[in-house]
Amino acid sequence: MTEMRKENAPMNAAEPSRWRRKVNLAASAAVAMLALVGCKADVISYDLPAESARYTFQAETNGVKTAWEYTSDRPTKPDTPTSQPCIADVVLKETGPCRPEPLIFLRYDLGLDLDNTVKAGGVHPITVTGYYQDRLSTPPTVTELRAEASFDGGKTWQPASTQADGKNTFTTRIEQPKRDDAPGGVALRITATDSAGNTVKQTIPKAYRLR
Repeated sequence: MTEMRKENAPMNAAEPSRWRRKVNLAASAAVAMLALVGCKADVISYDLPAESARYTFQAETNGVKTAWEYTSDRPTKPDTPTSQPCIADVVLKETGPCRPEPLIFLRYDLGLDLDNTVKAGGVHPITVTGYYQDRLSTPPTVTELRAEASFDGGKTWQPASTQADGKNTFTTRIEQPKRDDAPGGVALRITATDSAGNTVKQTIPKAYRLR
């Protein structure tokens, strides 16, 4: 499930513009490969105004909910390497400058044991790293990360201490309850902000279980 909207206004409320750009969203780079071999592929696309605006893009995959907020405008020059062309150029044969949107993605090192669990009680460290699409030549820097944990299926959330641990990397420490106090496991909610003011909030309803 995906949704993209202009902040504070529905998408269909945007005024027509002489210069318009098309933002193309695809499930994976496999779409481009299918096009290269002659197979048809579905690509979701939105017409956006050329001027700078704040956008929200929401997605849900296997219960994990992610909401991005970012600022975007029409590029004046291409910002993609020739080895990794825009999907729009390959699939939709779009013309004009193209660049990836500055979405923050999150990579997790949950520090799980071989059975994908964590010992109950005590403090458990988790490493979260923010990153961007490789094709973005000058990505911002992730400057802030907030972490919350839930032990009752997302009904209540507890803040977790977090500290910077290298470029775009943060360590958060979860105070684990007793196993019986989190029968459904531990949920995580991570919010990150970068130097350009872009944000991402990701909610993982079942990050790991306690033993």
